[in-house]
Amino acid sequence: MVWQPEIDELNERKSLAYRLGGEERVQKHIENGKLTVRDRIVSLVDSDSFRERGVLAGKATYEDGKLSEFRPSNYVMGIASINGRRVMVGGDDFTVRGGAADGNVGDKKTHQERMALELRIPIIRLVDGTGGGGSVKTIEDIGRTYLPGGPGFWETADEAMAKVPVVAAAMGSVAGIGAARVAISHFSVIVKGTGQVFTAGPPVVERGLGMWVEKEELGGAEIHARGSGVCDNEAETEEDAFDQIKQFLSYLPANSWELPPRSTPNDDPERRDEELLSIIPRERRQPYDVRKLAAHIVDRDSIFEVGKYFGRSVVTLLARLDGYPVAVLGNDPLAVGGSLDTPGSEKMLKFIDLADTFNIPIINLVDQPGFMIGVEAEKAGVIKAGVRALQAIYQCDVPWSTIVVRRAYGVAGAGHQNHSNARWNYRVAWPSGDWGSLPIEGGVMAAYRRDIEASENPEQRRQEIEDKLNELRSPFRTAEAFNIEDIIDPRETRPLLSEWINDAYKVLASSQLGPKGRGMRA
Repeated sequence: MVWQPEIDELNERKSLAYRLGGEERVQKHIENGKLTVRDRIVSLVDSDSFRERGVLAGKATYEDGKLSEFRPSNYVMGIASINGRRVMVGGDDFTVRGGAADGNVGDKKTHQERMALELRIPIIRLVDGTGGGGSVKTIEDIGRTYLPGGPGFWETADEAMAKVPVVAAAMGSVAGIGAARVAISHFSVIVKGTGQVFTAGPPVVERGLGMWVEKEELGGAEIHARGSGVCDNEAETEEDAFDQIKQFLSYLPANSWELPPRSTPNDDPERRDEELLSIIPRERRQPYDVRKLAAHIVDRDSIFEVGKYFGRSVVTLLARLDGYPVAVLGNDPLAVGGSLDTPGSEKMLKFIDLADTFNIPIINLVDQPGFMIGVEAEKAGVIKAGVRALQAIYQCDVPWSTIVVRRAYGVAGAGHQNHSNARWNYRVAWPSGDWGSLPIEGGVMAAYRRDIEASENPEQRRQEIEDKLNELRSPFRTAEAFNIEDIIDPRETRPLLSEWINDAYKVLASSQLGPKGRGMRA
């Protein structure tokens, strides 16, 4: 019992830390529909698995050499498990100075990320407030202003993006460096109603621009999960956000040196769904449900969609095939006809980089009419964004399978895979395949304008030319020239891809894995 006084003091200090910002602030936080930071962590991770680091960090006041007051650091972090796999998890405590820098003691966030890098395990950031960013209160506390910096965070963040999965959740009003911590991630989710992300909040906007805007209008889920793409997904509740984080991580390895974990297959790899015969309409302008198409190919109930409401012309799905994680790309003809626009290009680039970083084979369901056209598309820099997406394809180094289900036109259509990397690529088409430099319907006037305009009946002449070219349109003629490797019965897609995915993972297992030499693509 020699050290009992110190043990008593240790327990007292922990008790003070567990009170967070005090009863009044904690109660207000809960009344706003939010869990406290430790409750969030406990709700996310496996039961009794959280081992906190830095619980004693804080600002203390002493009287006569004894502790009289203690304000804990406003960041809680440690190591835990999710579904039995180790993760580093940390979150801002909004009840202590709103998560701002003057409530932070020690750089616990950077410590968390460096520890994750050393252990090669995922990082989870539960961001609430400025996330350790600035507050003018700091000026009073330190008696001066300061030149903004933060090399520790930026260095570790970039390294982490190349080596371990990084997940972020916007759990409250997130500003400044907190917003950056959400954006610099492989997957981010924002809680509807209580989560907002902005570079600066309403008071700063009012002072700088002379206008008041509510938090939700400035940076809510509608803005960032459905508009800007800053956040990949939106969550109905905090518990929904935790479920999405767990789902996302289940498809990924712990780091870029490892393969994604295979789950026990729960579906017949030889399944041949009859509906695939009729899912693509004969009428080329008629759309269909690409998510339904994908569900017929991958394992049943294995799909997790990333970025559903942003860049809607491109669908990005994590799924499993014979138990193996796969990344599924698809063009959605229900959104701008499936054309590759600027948001779709940005979404595609990020998703391909995710798969490439963490050794997840890619399946590309191609129905690409080309880049989006028109004045608004040009103003949005569609060709610049599109070229960057195509660069990501050509830099990607994981096994890639292309299924041309319908259209593949122009430069965007050409970018359905890295054509110089035959070792990794597997490409087939359905009988509905339709490709070329331009669609015949739109290209005839460009190529035969003089002929058509010189005709006594221009409309009839245009139709004659189209009919003649349509006779040459059959994908079987392309197969005769071995310009497409194979044309398959759509019902054979899952069995063939199940063979491919087993081969793909064998190749990956014998390959030199590790970081690709890039973090967040600039």
